[in-house]
Amino acid sequence: MNKKIDLSKYDDHKVLGPIARYLNANLGILGAFIALCVVLTIATDSFMTLNNWLTILRTISTTGFLALGVMLTIMLGGIDLIAGAMIACSGCLVVVCMERFGIPMIVAIIIGLVLGLIVGAINGTIIAYAGIHPFVVTLAMQSILRGAAYLIANGQPVPLYSNTTFPKIGTGLAFGVVPYPIIYMLIFFFLQYMLLNKTKLGRYIYAVGGNETAAQFSGINIKKVKIIVWTISGFLASFAGIVLSARLASGQPSTSIGAETDAIAGCVLGGTSMYGGVGNTGGVLIGIMVIGVISNGLTLMHVDSNWQYVVKGVIILLAVYVDMMRQKKMQSRSE
Repeated sequence: MNKKIDLSKYDDHKVLGPIARYLNANLGILGAFIALCVVLTIATDSFMTLNNWLTILRTISTTGFLALGVMLTIMLGGIDLIAGAMIACSGCLVVVCMERFGIPMIVAIIIGLVLGLIVGAINGTIIAYAGIHPFVVTLAMQSILRGAAYLIANGQPVPLYSNTTFPKIGTGLAFGVVPYPIIYMLIFFFLQYMLLNKTKLGRYIYAVGGNETAAQFSGINIKKVKIIVWTISGFLASFAGIVLSARLASGQPSTSIGAETDAIAGCVLGGTSMYGGVGNTGGVLIGIMVIGVISNGLTLMHVDSNWQYVVKGVIILLAVYVDMMRQKKMQSRSE
């Protein structure tokens, strides 16, 4: 009864191989996710319905964009705390460009994405060349971006009236059923899977996160890797801001406060090690789904929304503790 499930015999199978490797890597979090779904299905009448699951997936899509960027920074042994502030800033910037300055939608979107790229590149450059810890750099940038969002929006929400196409980016339905943000999220998860598993940059990220000194001696340009990773994270956060502002049809300078917490929780739940060098995209997808299901389940059970913050905080602590125990166990085996 206590035998561990061994799927390694299927690793070389063309079809079953990827599935077996995914299950082996994420068996624990998948088990917890399924158990959570079973409990909520029993506890509520509306949890296991198509409409509710589409709501969950649409809600977590924003967290998904953020988690992908945060995951890369954590894999390098760092962190990125700009997520919520970047959502507010890029969203306000795009809406203000269209509403107050009459800039065409495509150009306004490009401006918002370029903002994410520039901010991410600045973060990565400071971290790489100045040697300041990523926590300090991105915390400072978080404050700058939040202030910039309020300045851009003149301290209040900016409704969008002049463009009726832009909101469809966040509210449109593929095939009349699936919200567009879910499609965007799945595309980005696939692209990040390809990045980490099929490209030289992906191998460099694992190498630098696993042992920065060894990576440097092997000829990897560590500074370049760091700049690229934080630039990707900034881009994904700005994209999340644009999609959310489209969904709300407005720029909201006060939106997404603490959004980075959900992204970090999803990463650590999905097996991304806070010590760096370890992470898989599929695990992060399940991690953010766990966070989304917990929030949704508490809402359906009419639990005070403030308890969601408590639950997420406990989840992060437990996940980091488990990661710490796993690292100690690995070290003891290697000695």
